[in-house]
Amino acid sequence: MKFTQTPLKGAYIIDIEEKPDHRGFFARTYCAEEFAAHGLKATVAQCNLS
Repeated sequence: MKFTQTPLKGAYIIDIEEKPDHRGFFARTYCAEEFAAHGLKATVAQCNLS
């Protein structure tokens, strides 16, 4: 996941980073550890897109 800080303190634009292969792609849309590293807290452990 790619976090881009906005001019509004504590607000980010969060983009997925696709991991493609011959079947399509996999990407995380939420990861508790990555959000916490940016000071963001939620109760979801992880969310993926395939």
